[in-house]
Amino acid sequence: MKTLFSLLFALFVVTATAQHPPANGSAFSAERLARLDTVLQQYVDENRLAGAVALVLRDGQPVYERAVGWSDKEAGRKMATDTIFRIASQTKAITSVAVLSLVEEGKIGIGDPVSRFIPAFATTTVAVRKDGGGPGSPGNPGNIDIVPAKRPITIRDLLTHSAGISYGTERDVASLYEAKGLGPAAGMGWYTADKNEPICDTMARLATLPFVAQPGEAWGYGYNTDILGCVVERASGTPLDEFIRTRITGPLGMKDTQFYLPANQRERLAAVYASGRDGKIVRAPDGPKGQGNYVDGPRRSFAGGAGLLSTARDYARFLEMIRNGGALGGVRILAPRTVQLMTTNQVGALHSTTGLGYGLGFETTDRYGANGMDPQGAFGWAGAYSTTYRVDPDARLVLVFMVQMLPNATDTRTKFPTMVYQALVDPK
Repeated sequence: MKTLFSLLFALFVVTATAQHPPANGSAFSAERLARLDTVLQQYVDENRLAGAVALVLRDGQPVYERAVGWSDKEAGRKMATDTIFRIASQTKAITSVAVLSLVEEGKIGIGDPVSRFIPAFATTTVAVRKDGGGPGSPGNPGNIDIVPAKRPITIRDLLTHSAGISYGTERDVASLYEAKGLGPAAGMGWYTADKNEPICDTMARLATLPFVAQPGEAWGYGYNTDILGCVVERASGTPLDEFIRTRITGPLGMKDTQFYLPANQRERLAAVYASGRDGKIVRAPDGPKGQGNYVDGPRRSFAGGAGLLSTARDYARFLEMIRNGGALGGVRILAPRTVQLMTTNQVGALHSTTGLGYGLGFETTDRYGANGMDPQGAFGWAGAYSTTYRVDPDARLVLVFMVQMLPNATDTRTKFPTMVYQALVDPK
């Protein structure tokens, strides 16, 4: 009788758990999560992806962590969960936190003109097409007038990418930028790791070039956060790498997040690949337009917009701090109200008219369905080497996907979050 009772009780527990799964891992269907394993391995087997690291946190705890394929296929090095990746524009969120921490100290004002910290920005200009077309649009490229900016560029403009500043690759201005070692001359526009000069010198030179829209009139992606990196240096009196290490990554325990990799850790850095014409991977060449100068090189340019290296675990820890309102593990980096500014749309319809917005550092999802299965209130961004991330405060999730593909013809950026969400059977 006692044995029968034990069996019936065990059956009750299993049934109740299946119907009402507790938080963290059991909120996900193991069977459905296995679909993600299958999809990622398929990309590797078909030679469309060298390798990847995927990580999902719920309530700060890993519910899915996988390393598939190769970090360096030619060298025979398998991908590992602690492999280091070039995170490119995922650097922007970290630099934005650096800026806002100084705003909280009263050293920077969100409405301050950039020229307060970089005098060269006191008089900026804008390239206007004579045929009325937008920068780089079809028509009569290069036929431009250079006019004064209508107002000074502010810190808020840079944080929201509404300063009118691009990467200078539009054909109307590309030759002007290339002559100053920027735009096309910088490898992929945003790349500065090979420059033998401090980032503030590069940004002062940028200020002499025409931008592509008037401040506050358009959302445009470009050197905005690199300029903010210089602002951090000027406002704090500390090099950007040191500021980020002592104020953000160090306190959060992000030991593998840095601008340049020590030579003795070279083999931890994933190789960069590109999608060939047939969709199969091709190893990228050495140098600025491929592997980059993240181990060998001048190591002088700390690019706040695109320069950091990190791991999936490190970056997920940073995002968990944001999801948790600016604090993690007893360490507070930002106040909760400041985090709300970062994760709430601050530009109206400038960034998108389809339900996406942009806060002081993150793209926001303002309507369910505007960004895959993201709910309203989710936020995230990506990096040029095809890394991507999402934070879903409602479901208490952090999603990080790391690969090194440039260019990337696969659909992994959108497929990864979709495969995670289809496995989430207990969203609340």
